[in-house]
Amino acid sequence: MLEIAAYEARKRLRGAAAMAALLGVAAAFFVSVYPSFAVSLTPEQLDQLLSAYPDALMEAFNVRSLTTIEGFLATELYTAGWMLLVGIYVAYAAAGVVADDVDRGHIDLLLSLPVSRARLVAEKFAALLVPIVAINVTTPVVVVVASSAVGYPVDVVAVAMMHLLSIPYLLCCAAIGLTLSVSVDRASTAQRGALGVVFGLYLLETVVSGADYAWVGNVAPMRYLDPNAILLDHTYDLVGAGVLLGAAVVLVAASQLWFSRRDLS
Repeated sequence: MLEIAAYEARKRLRGAAAMAALLGVAAAFFVSVYPSFAVSLTPEQLDQLLSAYPDALMEAFNVRSLTTIEGFLATELYTAGWMLLVGIYVAYAAAGVVADDVDRGHIDLLLSLPVSRARLVAEKFAALLVPIVAINVTTPVVVVVASSAVGYPVDVVAVAMMHLLSIPYLLCCAAIGLTLSVSVDRASTAQRGALGVVFGLYLLETVVSGADYAWVGNVAPMRYLDPNAILLDHTYDLVGAGVLLGAAVVLVAASQLWFSRRDLS
């Protein structure tokens, strides 16, 4: 049981380690920058700086406060860096899990094994938990240790919850990539599509947030994960996490159904 998932997971170990190391370095960098940033500007000057930012920029990067290290990290590390770039990375990786085998002509060999198409899709998706879990275990450790080292310790529970609630978000992004992966024959097409969809949803949520038609943004996974609320207010949206998990399950099930009925000849 789960032989395909185990094989795919082993293949992703090196990439997961590299991604975890890269994000750890990025997190350490942002934490190390904050002390000089905090010393150079008073809270009043920071408020004036924020008031001078265009509203569109404030919405795009979800800027709320830079007077605390939590607010600084929510803006600089988690909103653009984590939610957008890591979300794109996960969706891009997921977009190749099936399409790459179809593209290279390996899919016939896989389907000759005594496994159903639905199981094949599910196990390939399950292997994506390796990078998702890896980055969400290592990065908070780096943030907590580095912030204590520079004299601006963060709230450990808030950081832990930020990364715990990131897992449903990234699974949803991965499910978007998976849907594209089972829909096209070329891995490059699926990967470009996944990149475009996640980035487009991020822009959609940014544009409609606070507008009369803000409800349109309900389709964007970014609507259900708010780094500012988690790190500054210690508010944990478990309902939003449930919505993201539910959306991921629906997309994976739809991908299984589509791939099971799809003609690969």
